[in-house]
Amino acid sequence: MQFGILGETRAWHGDGNEVPLGGPARRALLALLLVRPGEVVSTDRLADEIDPTGALSAHSLQSQVSRLRTALGAGAAIERAGPGYRIVVDPDAVDTSRFERLAGEGRAALADGDAGRAVVLLREALELWRGPALADLPESETARAAAVRLEERRLGALEDRIEAGLRLGEHRAVVPELRELVGRHPLRERLAGLLMRALFAEGGQAEALVVFEETRRHLADELGADPSAELAALHRELLSTDPTPSPAAPPAQLTSFVGRADEVTEVAETLRVARLVTLLGPGGVGKTRLSVEVAGVGGTPDQVCFVELAPLRDGAGLPHALLGALGLRENGLQMDGGAKAPVDRLIAALSDQVLLLVLDNCEHLVDEVARLAARLLATCPRLRVLATSREPLGIIGEHLFPVRPLDEEAAVRLFTERAGAVRRGFTADPDVVRRICAALDDLPLAIELAAARSRTLDIDDLAGRLDDLLAVGARGNRTADERHRTLRSVVAWSWDLLSESEQRAARRFTVFAGGATARSALRVCGTDGETLEALADKSLLEVAGGRYRMLETIRAYGAERLDAAGERESVRRAHAQRLLELLRTADPHLRRAEQLEWLPVVAAEHGDLLAALRWAVEEPAVETAFELLATAFNYLWIRGASASVAPLAIALLASVGEAAPDGLGEEYATCVLLAGAASGEAGEQAWQRHRATAGKALAAAWPGDRSGRYPVVLLLWMMRNAGGPDPQSAFALVSSQRDCPEPWARAAAHYVSGFGHLGQRDPAAAEDAFGQALEGFRSLGDRWGIALVLDTLAGVAGARGDRTRAVALTDEALVLTERLGALEDSADLLVNRGDHLVGDDLAGARDAYANAAALARRAGSSTYLAAALRGLGDIALEEGDLAEAERLYGKALERNDPHWIKSLGPRVRTLIGLGRVAAARSRHTEARKYYRQAVEVADTVGARAPEVLRMLGLSEKAVESVLEAVAADR
Repeated sequence: MQFGILGETRAWHGDGNEVPLGGPARRALLALLLVRPGEVVSTDRLADEIDPTGALSAHSLQSQVSRLRTALGAGAAIERAGPGYRIVVDPDAVDTSRFERLAGEGRAALADGDAGRAVVLLREALELWRGPALADLPESETARAAAVRLEERRLGALEDRIEAGLRLGEHRAVVPELRELVGRHPLRERLAGLLMRALFAEGGQAEALVVFEETRRHLADELGADPSAELAALHRELLSTDPTPSPAAPPAQLTSFVGRADEVTEVAETLRVARLVTLLGPGGVGKTRLSVEVAGVGGTPDQVCFVELAPLRDGAGLPHALLGALGLRENGLQMDGGAKAPVDRLIAALSDQVLLLVLDNCEHLVDEVARLAARLLATCPRLRVLATSREPLGIIGEHLFPVRPLDEEAAVRLFTERAGAVRRGFTADPDVVRRICAALDDLPLAIELAAARSRTLDIDDLAGRLDDLLAVGARGNRTADERHRTLRSVVAWSWDLLSESEQRAARRFTVFAGGATARSALRVCGTDGETLEALADKSLLEVAGGRYRMLETIRAYGAERLDAAGERESVRRAHAQRLLELLRTADPHLRRAEQLEWLPVVAAEHGDLLAALRWAVEEPAVETAFELLATAFNYLWIRGASASVAPLAIALLASVGEAAPDGLGEEYATCVLLAGAASGEAGEQAWQRHRATAGKALAAAWPGDRSGRYPVVLLLWMMRNAGGPDPQSAFALVSSQRDCPEPWARAAAHYVSGFGHLGQRDPAAAEDAFGQALEGFRSLGDRWGIALVLDTLAGVAGARGDRTRAVALTDEALVLTERLGALEDSADLLVNRGDHLVGDDLAGARDAYANAAALARRAGSSTYLAAALRGLGDIALEEGDLAEAERLYGKALERNDPHWIKSLGPRVRTLIGLGRVAAARSRHTEARKYYRQAVEVADTVGARAPEVLRMLGLSEKAVESVLEAVAADR
């Protein structure tokens, strides 16, 4: 018999049927006896705790004991012992004893480093809980003491289980549970520490630091204590960890690497002396796998960037793909229209990096890859490129390395290992295996496809089928084209052996450009999980990290089958609808605290977003295309990837003309913003042609008393129009949303209104508006909005001379932008930090400017590098090193973009710096020229030059000297 007191008191027979215990008195009696099985509980205590009113007599107690004995039968003995009773049962028959045993074993396994076993044991222990312990004894002193002890043990087991999960990489899964537990137990430091670790592992350094601050405050307010040494050490660890994004690592491999050890060494050695090596060979010969293995020995992980080019349809997206793989945004949080072209950003980012760039599957983009690789290699002297392709890139300096089929021994070993993975105890005559591999031209992919069939086919039957299929005879030396025909035949044969439902799912899966989650695959392919698993078992699909993907060779064949079935358009439509559904779900989360949990979910679908958009634009499916762009807008802004969709946005606008489609005004305005994000003339032309219509459409969607669908578009519309011919209408539109129902839009409206107060010389009102914006973004948990407002508030504090507050606010914003991987925005903030410090702490300011310059170089942002160099020039000038100051100012001016509004402030300050250098050298005519240029640039901002100069932090004396010099020059 089994007993349970972790919840209501219950008992079960050995067959699992529950024992009818009777009323509450009998349940309370059994619970008291089971608190410590085998120990005597006095009759007085039993009577008092079963009925605290004292109404339970000794006779009544004896009657309850008798009835309980009858209910339990032979399953347990309740004995009279001295002054009381005891229950005689095996301790492990009571759930509390089993819980404590399993929890102890789980903790021991965790201490031994066996996290997997610990999770199993601890989950089993925690599943015994059905509710509060000893729930039938709410007034019992004995029960309360036992329940407190058990609850403490339960919390400890929960913490152990969560820690074991973290060790197994289950960071995202445990965050919601930890949030709820920390909310209920705010003084429990271990829970806080676990939540901090889980958040940090998922990219949430800022959130983790907030958890620490809240825990520290609770401890101080309620206990008058400081955080423990362990929690404080974790806090220091998170602060000191570099949060900047890393280049994309080579894909994880789920199978062993067979053969080619010599080739790995040879290619790696070649890359030490050559800067471009291309692995050549037909599909399925193993070029990608060889490149992955070479990357593993070709440098440390942060010196390798792996770029999968197979999902790209044309070369237009090539620079964007490289930026994404490098972990670089295409623009800052403010998404100004003057951002550099992607290729220029790549060059700026890679110009001083030691990096091995692996470009996989170049054959369909060989001309574009060749041009880009040649330019990068010419401008980035420390860069090396390893490419895989079916044909050479054909540029100077390229070293070709033909990848040949496996040798005989390696081919047999590969077949044997893969067959053994699907058929336990697989053995076969080596000669038969060798005959199979020879028939397959020793191509690794063909061997893996055939080996997967050994699960259902006898080895001799398999060999015979392949002989018939491939007409095996004397082959001699096979050309690459012939080997490709062999592989195609094997793919077709494997395909033909699929069931009808498997073929249908496989051909439909080919619409996914970057792989798919199981849920997406099930929806788009119209299949079930068993079919997907069957395709993976047969090597038609691979599965890793919760996503299915299809090798390009198989995908190309499957795409032909999709066309032949006449399903391409319907499946593409279903694919686009699935992407739209996912984006609609994700969009509101990306404006709230869970944005870091959702960003990687959407980012994983970026290639498929581009594919779905391209189909919708070309079909054309106008409504779907506009909705895809609109629902993706917030994600594209946060990730800094707006330029990647800009060409498609331009094409979509060209297809609909200059009028907003009915019912899609807000989506149309979003499309115009995205089109304007394109670098060069095409983006500017699209912006100028459609801006006015888009503004009207956006105003109609956001009348002020009701909300549109995409609030982030409002703020970005204001930013994009700030330097244009009519900033006031954009300002009026956004600021009018202060009372609208949508909370994000309200916060954005207060933020924009603050700038209106600054223009009216009312800094107190401005700071109040910015404060309301900050409160709004904080209540939503939107780190992006928080960072924008903190930066602005820091500027206001600095302008009124409160440098301490300015630095503190800037540092808080830095935590957010650094953790979010916004390198250029972090560089901008570091420049601001230096500007706040320069009057009191030259050393601190120098460090801030130098760090900003390093980040700007890494991000490929010449604008923010220019700002950092200007700051270093200011320090050199303060220290009297005129030559160094002039050199730094000159470099800053070279890199400053005169057409980007974000560059105007740094440009003004640089020109003034050059003027000060010239004046110090008594070159007064030259000084006046620089001052005049500074005032002319300041005038373009749209405000009076003196106010602009003061907003840039110049002292009244400096402003007066500049204006006097300009007046004298005139």
